[in-house]
Formats: sequence, C-alpha cells, structure tokens
Amino acid sequence: MDFLAQFLPIVIYFLLIILLIVGIILGIKAINAMNKVEKVVDDVNKKVESLNGFFNIIDFTTDKIVAFSDRLIDLITSAFSRIFFKKKKSKVDDEERENEE
Repeated sequence: MDFLAQFLPIVIYFLLIILLIVGIILGIKAINAMNKVEKVVDDVNKKVESLNGFFNIIDFTTDKIVAFSDRLIDLITSAFSRIFFKKKKSKVDDEERENEE
C-alpha cells in the first residue's frame, strides 16, 4: 500500500505532463491551420472583389431590362383597359342619354 501511495502520484504527474505537451502541440498546429485558412480566405476575398465590376454591370443591365419590361407591360395593360372600358363607358353613356331624352 505504501508503494502505491508513492508511485501513483508520480504516474499521474507524468501523464499530466504528457497531456500538457500534447495540448501545446495541438494548439500550435491549430494556430498554423488557422493562419493557412486566413490566407485562403484573403485570396478568395480578393478574387471576389475583382468580380464586383462584372456583377455591377449585370445588376445595372437587369435593372434596365426590368424597367423596360415594366413600362412595356404598363403600356399594354393601359391599351387593353382603354379598349375594354371604353365599350362599357359608351354603353353607360348611351343608356344615360336615352334616360335623359
């Protein structure tokens, strides 16, 4: 029993030292991996920023196409509404004229 009381703390301290060394090594490897990831993210960010002009051109073009199509649809719907509502108005006007006479 006396032997175990002296031997077990030494084994526990030895294992804690090994665990501490492994933790330090893993920490250093994690820092290196994060530095590599940061470099990759910076590179991707630069490449995406270089495409911003292209995306701006596409955005401008789609905005103009949408504005043109909205205007065209407005013209078509107003033409149809004039045709259909004009007939109804003329019928109502004819009925009002007949009632007045």
